[in-house]
Amino acid sequence: MTMSVASGSRAEGSPSEAADDRFQREIIDNVRPPVWRNPTFSGRYNLVVIGAGPGGVIAAREAAVLGAKVALVERDLIGGDRLNIGCVPSKTLIRTARLYAEMREAKNYGGRVPGKIAIGFATVMERMRRIQAHLSRADSARRLSEAGVDVYFGEARFAGSDTVAVAGAVLRFKKALIATGARPQTPPISGLAETGYLTNENVFNLTECPRRLLVVGGGPLGCELAQAFCRFGSHVIIAQDDPMFLPKEERDAAQILSDSLAYDGVEIHLNTTVVAVRKAGALKIVDLVSDDDKFSVSVDEILAGIGRSPNVEGMDLEAAGVAYDTEAGIHVDDFLRTSNPRIYAAGDVCLEHKFTHTAEASARIVVQNALFLGRQKLSALTIPWCTYTDPEIAHVGLYVREARQAAIPVRTFTILMHDVDRAVTDGEAEGFVKIHVRDGTDQILGATVVARHAGEMINEISLAIYAGIGLGVLARVIHAYPTQAEAIKMAADAYMRTRLTPTLKSRARRWLAR
Repeated sequence: MTMSVASGSRAEGSPSEAADDRFQREIIDNVRPPVWRNPTFSGRYNLVVIGAGPGGVIAAREAAVLGAKVALVERDLIGGDRLNIGCVPSKTLIRTARLYAEMREAKNYGGRVPGKIAIGFATVMERMRRIQAHLSRADSARRLSEAGVDVYFGEARFAGSDTVAVAGAVLRFKKALIATGARPQTPPISGLAETGYLTNENVFNLTECPRRLLVVGGGPLGCELAQAFCRFGSHVIIAQDDPMFLPKEERDAAQILSDSLAYDGVEIHLNTTVVAVRKAGALKIVDLVSDDDKFSVSVDEILAGIGRSPNVEGMDLEAAGVAYDTEAGIHVDDFLRTSNPRIYAAGDVCLEHKFTHTAEASARIVVQNALFLGRQKLSALTIPWCTYTDPEIAHVGLYVREARQAAIPVRTFTILMHDVDRAVTDGEAEGFVKIHVRDGTDQILGATVVARHAGEMINEISLAIYAGIGLGVLARVIHAYPTQAEAIKMAADAYMRTRLTPTLKSRARRWLAR
């Protein structure tokens, strides 16, 4: 049997109630200590931070290091999505799933795995909790307190323009930061809530791998977990209402992903909408529509990954004069100020790009702008992102379509990974590096990388864009050989060859003929 939650609502308590082991106890001792007592402070805080996810923790730590009196308020678990229900558990499972895939392909590398590969799902989940426990130590309530942060557990509600109430205490502040994050959207599918479904908030509570799993949505979360569970042995069906996965990414990148999922054995239904769900004993019957074709599938579990909604409810934002809406979240300007100049917001609760690294970067902006009269702008950030499928798809900067919409002339230099020596020797030759420059210059506008380690490779290009380093300069940077990142150097070399005009070639020939 799999352990599932009856609805898609927030799972209360620990990240995995069924696995009451020493790792789980360590996690809770760190992120929500059972015997914790909230501090008492009658003065005015320099900064009150609401939400102890990655953005909130970074802001609280940095403000405290700089000498500010800081309060950090968390209603649930320190670490937020990143540690408890997001990046850490998902990437841990993805790594193990990749190992199983590699064992099945051992013969292609001259190896041999005798017999059928057994999936130790309980051990997989135990490893996930062990890693969570290890990483939870860094931002534990105790360590934050030792760093000078007053940590409060409880629901935060604004009681005025400069006041927050939490667990019976009233916190006055000079400045405040709202970093309450986001939660999974509830798909508007008839019968889904009554039947029960999984999201990233409870999928990591599973005690057994589902025999048949339907994934609703072809975004990053849906694609990552569809591939992982398929590699764990589930029969995975993915239904995407668009004609391609990752609709915001480049089409050839999405096609490579689609081919990879199909190769792993995922049953793919594009242009397909889930319209209804009903129970039939232990199974869930799902009705789908693709064009005029109507059909049904029977599954053990349904995973919904259609997007995230900002957590703006329950804080009495109206009492603080903070403008918001339930779709876009808290309204902020380019300096991340809300409609109340004392209050700022950062991370998923206000940003379009809902990534851990964006939450942390925006929180750092708030510390400078709120406490030290800084003028740092959100729009100045260079934000990369990555979908951690196999191969990974990473991007930074502009897409070609965005450059053309802005009337920016663009030229693209593409290197296929099967032309990169290290990718070939690694057996990871699927994918490409595309770097877009402003035509007639070496100014890098954006890039997309599709490769096994695309998330690592994109950082070099992000640095180049941030620092104003042109593609011509990257051509002069010596890259270690053999590495897959050499594909970036190869793209830069391709740009340099375009600089060799017929006139320059003629001059070179005359010089050499002397």
